[in-house]
Amino acid sequence: MLYKFKSKATGDVIMTTEVGDRLMKILGREPAAKGIFLPEQMPAAIATLEQAVTDEEDGFRRAAEEAAAEGRKLPAIKGVTLRQRTWPLIDMMRRAQVAGEEIVWGV
Repeated sequence: MLYKFKSKATGDVIMTTEVGDRLMKILGREPAAKGIFLPEQMPAAIATLEQAVTDEEDGFRRAAEEAAAEGRKLPAIKGVTLRQRTWPLIDMMRRAQVAGEEIVWGV
């Protein structure tokens, strides 16, 4: 399954099931084939996603500092970061909220 987020305010945002499920869990929602974000829910959702990104980056920063203090090298980040994964959806939410439009998927 793919998540295909749609809004009248923006172009579509498509995510794999793995990434979409992860973001739904971060947002406190059960992963689902269909759903909706209402404009009034978007500020809290944006804040939650941004906090998750900050938490991930802080964790990596702490791990790097600990590794440096112990004289070892921390492996480089592999793959796509949470910041990169969340950005398209956060941007979509901001635009949809300003326009007063919903974001739906699976419909």
